[in-house]
Amino acid sequence: MRPDFAHPWFLLAALLALPALWWSRRSAGRVVFSSLRALPLGGQTWRTRIAWMPDVMLALAVVALAIAIAGPRAGDKTSRIRREGIAVMMAVDISGSMRALDLSQRNRELTRLDAVKQVFEQFVLGGGKLAGRPDDAIGLVAFARYAETRSPLTLDHGNLVTAARSLDFAPEGEDGTAIGAGLELAVQRLAEFTTRSRIAILLTDGESNVHEINEDTAIEDAIKAGIKVYTIGAGTNGIAPVRVDVGGGRTELMQTQVSIDEATLRKIADKTGGQYFRATDNASLARIYAQIDKLERATFEEERFSEYHQFYPWFVGLAMALVVLAFLLRGTVLRRLP
Repeated sequence: MRPDFAHPWFLLAALLALPALWWSRRSAGRVVFSSLRALPLGGQTWRTRIAWMPDVMLALAVVALAIAIAGPRAGDKTSRIRREGIAVMMAVDISGSMRALDLSQRNRELTRLDAVKQVFEQFVLGGGKLAGRPDDAIGLVAFARYAETRSPLTLDHGNLVTAARSLDFAPEGEDGTAIGAGLELAVQRLAEFTTRSRIAILLTDGESNVHEINEDTAIEDAIKAGIKVYTIGAGTNGIAPVRVDVGGGRTELMQTQVSIDEATLRKIADKTGGQYFRATDNASLARIYAQIDKLERATFEEERFSEYHQFYPWFVGLAMALVVLAFLLRGTVLRRLP
């Protein structure tokens, strides 16, 4: 149990202990003597040494009352009705064309893949205008010529984000764009997962040029499994900047021809009940994820309640005991002369 206070601002009332101590000390009794010679020698006794105790007890009583008013408590039981999350599989194109820089931020150069990884992390954990998906099982598929699972569907979003950060471009021998393979693997992973709602987000910046698994086959499998697919075309059509290594540790900015098979992406989204989005810059990519984030939210409310152990009676009792003891001492063994 972790203690806290229901009304922590009332703790400031403890500062009243200082004027209470001053007032109590100021009210000490005094007797006027015509000469110090009239006083007995060695006037220090055990009573005089502890004469300050009633004053301090009154000050501590004020502190105890301030703590009591602040409402000290500790949670005894917390229950949460966890809303049912959804399953989300992200399929990301890692082909060489994802090196293009047309999704860069204004003050930071980013490849398309860098931009996707950045926004995907915010989608999962929260950040920017995205709230995060703590209740959802999310997985990651990467595809170029071949498709592979980089993270299974999981609630361990820390490891998922680590897998996303490690995404890199496909090696030259595995370059290509197999949209059908990427979608089919995402659908298979989702089909194995039982939950009320399952969606795939497929992002690519090119045209499918590897057809070992036909896109239509992947679409049919998604429909049979009741999986909704959101597709994202990332990047501009026509010409896009790309940074090329020219040797000697130097790079140059060049232009490359790119194109996106929007017809296929629209078909995938339309037939599976999803939507197609087009991201032509970094801001629009972030807005797309924010829109998907709003569209695919669980509708169940979550309720939280807590039961607390209240400790204020102990402090009220302590304050009363200190006051009674202070006046008892003041009226008996530590009595002051008027």
